[in-house]
Amino acid sequence: MADGPAPAIELRGISKAFGAVQANKDISIRVMPGTIHGIIGENGAGKSTLMSILYGFYRADAGEILIAGRKTDIPDSQAAIRAGIGMVFQHFKLVENFTVLENIVLGAEEGVLLNTSLGKARKLLRQLSDEYELHVDPDALIEDLGVGMQQRVEILKALYRQADILILDEPTGVLTPAEADHLFRILRGLKDQGKTVVLITHKLREIMEITDTVSVMRRGQMTATVRTAETSPEKLAELMVGRKVLLQVDKAPPRPGEVVLKVENLRIHDEQGVERLRGVSFDVRAGEVLGIAGVAGNGQSELLEVLGGMRPAQGGTVQLTGEALDLTGSRSDARTRRARGIAHVPEDRQREGLIMDFHAWENVGFGYHDDPAYNRGVLMDNDALRRDAEAKIARFDVRPADCWQKARNFSGGNQQKIVVAREIERDPVLLLVGQPTRGVDIGAIEFIHQQIVALRDAGRAVLLVSVELDEILSLSDRIAVMFDGRIMGERLPDTTDERELGLLMAGITDTDRPVATAEVEANLARSGGKAR
Repeated sequence: MADGPAPAIELRGISKAFGAVQANKDISIRVMPGTIHGIIGENGAGKSTLMSILYGFYRADAGEILIAGRKTDIPDSQAAIRAGIGMVFQHFKLVENFTVLENIVLGAEEGVLLNTSLGKARKLLRQLSDEYELHVDPDALIEDLGVGMQQRVEILKALYRQADILILDEPTGVLTPAEADHLFRILRGLKDQGKTVVLITHKLREIMEITDTVSVMRRGQMTATVRTAETSPEKLAELMVGRKVLLQVDKAPPRPGEVVLKVENLRIHDEQGVERLRGVSFDVRAGEVLGIAGVAGNGQSELLEVLGGMRPAQGGTVQLTGEALDLTGSRSDARTRRARGIAHVPEDRQREGLIMDFHAWENVGFGYHDDPAYNRGVLMDNDALRRDAEAKIARFDVRPADCWQKARNFSGGNQQKIVVAREIERDPVLLLVGQPTRGVDIGAIEFIHQQIVALRDAGRAVLLVSVELDEILSLSDRIAVMFDGRIMGERLPDTTDERELGLLMAGITDTDRPVATAEVEANLARSGGKAR
């Protein structure tokens, strides 16, 4: 008889294919009870497929699942719930116009009288909230709660259904650093109460901070399982990619020049008339990266859209190299912006950066197809466009290096490389780049960061929007933080930290520390730039 407790989860020889694509191949993994077990891997490594099999969304082609030592058939999510498994998805599964209590009971009602279920749930919810520090108002509407609170509701839903195993998929993607820290306290509390947590994340810092054990996947296979205390971010990155990866951005000090982009009192309303930008002002200089930090939904997307010519503004001014841009919408389009030297890597590459059913060579030319180099009189020179696309695909290491592949057949990282290659290779005066490494592999992250820094070193201006504070801190020369459509403050990367930025991202200003105007002025003076 084996010593010690049986694993909370044991997967043996799990394989799953979707047509010719082998998503999981002969995967075996053991997750011990009362631990926090991380699973990491590149985009497309098979992590989500494996967890979807465990939660009953997919059925494995081969292999078996054991829960607490017992072979368990999990044909659907209800079977997973009965087996004591709960899952918190990256995109929450909540009904926004229902209360917290109604969402927790939904799908787990007892009998025909809803009041009975609600009364029982209210009592149990109070008990669970106290036990796990998941304090949420049971009568609050979901639509009135922030994302951190909504995530607590999802965890409470799983605990209400008596989950002993909790799977979290990229749980901090929409949280401020303070909210992420609180989530980690909750997870440690769950562990202390004997619960088992499986954490899927691409953030190596989080893996090192919160997990006991980490499993690494690459190309559908499990490459290693190690104790977190016995490894390092560098070793994990190498296991994920199969080669050494530079985790820190290697860049020289900035040499900021003249102001390229000047934004003053910019105001934008959405289609419902809600003000999304509330008098935003900042500038970006040649030879520098200005990073815009903030939790998604605080106006960053609207800022990129108006600067990129995708929507009009209702107030304010924008100047590019001293000349005003039209913001009324009549000539405020992406073509006009490109003609002025503005390149734009949009936040959503699939909806705004690519046409998924078109070939790679066609996507490389989009937006620039009227360039004289691609035209012969009134006809487009497709051969010239293809040759140019092949050269860009080779320089940016797009895999597979096949310009006839449709965009949808590339991984997320390679789709992003196609968009980045198209925009950076135009040698723009100003690069607008939103979420440059969202859903991108570690190897591709390293490459994309290098291209952004190279553009900045060539004397171009870069406006970077990212929800990843690690990315903002490592790439930016200056950082502006947005909250609720306003700039809350400006900082220099080497004189701030994630805690201070996180407070600003939550709308909390430090009155004891003024905006870093003096520091910025001194930095510009040292670098030879001119202060505004």
